[in-house]
Amino acid sequence: MSPTLVRLIYLGAAVLFITGLKQLQSPETARQGNRISAIGMLVAIIVTLLDQHIVGYGTIAAGMVVGSALGLWLAYTVKMTSMPQMVALLNGFGGGASLLVAIAEFLHARHDGVMQPVDVAISTHLGVLIGAVTLTGSLIAWAKLQEVMSGKPIVFPMQKTFNGTMLVVVLVLTGWLATSGTAPDGAFWAIVTISLVLGVTLVIPIGGADMPVVISLLNSYSGIAGAMTGFIIQNEVLVVSGALVGSSGIILSQMMCKAMNRSLANVLFGAFGAAAGKSTRTSAGLAVKETNVEEAALQLAYAQSVIVVPGYGLAVAQAQHQVRELTELVEKRGGTVKFAIHPVAGRMPGHMNVLLAEANVPYDKLVDMDDINPEFERTDVCLVIGANDVVNPAARTDPSSPIFGMPILNADLAKRCIVMKRGMSAGFAGIENELFYGDRTQMLFGDAKGTLTKLVAEVKQV
Repeated sequence: MSPTLVRLIYLGAAVLFITGLKQLQSPETARQGNRISAIGMLVAIIVTLLDQHIVGYGTIAAGMVVGSALGLWLAYTVKMTSMPQMVALLNGFGGGASLLVAIAEFLHARHDGVMQPVDVAISTHLGVLIGAVTLTGSLIAWAKLQEVMSGKPIVFPMQKTFNGTMLVVVLVLTGWLATSGTAPDGAFWAIVTISLVLGVTLVIPIGGADMPVVISLLNSYSGIAGAMTGFIIQNEVLVVSGALVGSSGIILSQMMCKAMNRSLANVLFGAFGAAAGKSTRTSAGLAVKETNVEEAALQLAYAQSVIVVPGYGLAVAQAQHQVRELTELVEKRGGTVKFAIHPVAGRMPGHMNVLLAEANVPYDKLVDMDDINPEFERTDVCLVIGANDVVNPAARTDPSSPIFGMPILNADLAKRCIVMKRGMSAGFAGIENELFYGDRTQMLFGDAKGTLTKLVAEVKQV
């Protein structure tokens, strides 16, 4: 294939990437956008295989069969509650692939006895750094989400200094290898080792509450690592696709931080949640008002307007189908139901949207925080299912609270609020929720799936 034709096809693939990325902005078009982007990647892969002088296709074909089979198996077997863990692993696979390509290119140059051009050498070592950090950082994120290790921040003395020193060492070794033909191979393997360690030490101080930001940031890292790989092997479509993933991941990370009223630096280096959240307010002398399934069903059955606030507890209980059935019953009785979606609800961006879409909840019922908040005051019943910090009024009213200033869903302003939880445990921030003690709040304790099933049965009998 002529180089001109290859570049033109790559340009077409890039257009498909951008079009697909644009359609990911809305739940209604996200599936189509995913398909378009996948077609673009398939075209890019085919053209690359036809363009490059490949010694043998056997290993490549075997890898594609195994990878495709594994991807298909994951797509059908991974539950919605485990989607954040899978995304973390996929980010790690992307970083690991970039790391291996960078290592292979370095070894190939050393085997041939040639010195890489400075720009290629720098790209190679940056590919190692970013790829390795993405690989081990994603594995730590997966372990925290999977609860293989503690989800709380893990800190040690002079941690930031240690991380900064390691980064400086990597950059110094990179400069030495890129400009000196006498630098030993040991310097390169030192970069690999330090980068792998750095991925661990950068992620362990980040707590579970910040996992949505971490996942989107690691996704960005995997894109940047891919772009570095594109520079190394001089493949334009890899540069374009990697840059798109990297930039969109950074933008999404910033959006997540804004939703928590925190800076990206604070998320990465603040060790939020390392100690229990402290506030001048306590629940001493306060009592919650409990309700039962029968009373809650009556309130929902006769409500003209209902707002459902889904949280990670809904995902854990796998209760999305029951909540969809409940909303349909309320609507059949003349009520309106909307779902209030907080930007950081769940454990990754868009987790609640994907979960509810799986249960065929119409996209127009999923309303973002800024659009839904003005409606709470005129809402008859707000049903909070498994959400905690994102509905805590302390974020508005208590300057001493660690979450003060974080934008929240105004569930406490609804005429009545029913909170479904297993117990009175704190959220990721480790602080008590003032909403539970509010005058308009009633607590409905129990497993979300079982309780919602009973609510559905009761509403049918009203």
